[in-house]
Amino acid sequence: MQVPDKVMPVFLKKVVGLLPTKPPAWLLVNTLNQLLKKQILLADMSLLAGRCFRIVVADLGLNLCFSATEERFVVADAAAVDLCLSANTADFVKMLLRQEDPDTLFFNRRLIIEGDTELGLVVKNLLDSIDWSTIPVMKSLVGQ
Repeated sequence: MQVPDKVMPVFLKKVVGLLPTKPPAWLLVNTLNQLLKKQILLADMSLLAGRCFRIVVADLGLNLCFSATEERFVVADAAAVDLCLSANTADFVKMLLRQEDPDTLFFNRRLIIEGDTELGLVVKNLLDSIDWSTIPVMKSLVGQ
């Protein structure tokens, strides 16, 4: 399945902007923790512990803030973050489906990475190491 470059409608961004930020961040954190538990996400948590992250889904106006401990990911407040990744929904999905390389998106200014560049490289390599074909929901997206 090829993901279109379409940006989300403005009304959807307005609706999402009215919603609390904790539930989507909680969903992300629980997903990451399940990937850790099932050893799909092979993270060296010592490299991430004590760091705060923000994922911005720009076309939805969605900000997901979380941090890491030595054992797991946790929801965090939108205070100072060490690393922020920002892109539109389609670009994040394309990265996950490996239809677009994060470096290409970055150099085309469709992925914005702000903060600790070394930490950004660790996270990028971590995402690149995931075998997304082992995740049932990803299998259904790619039609396998």
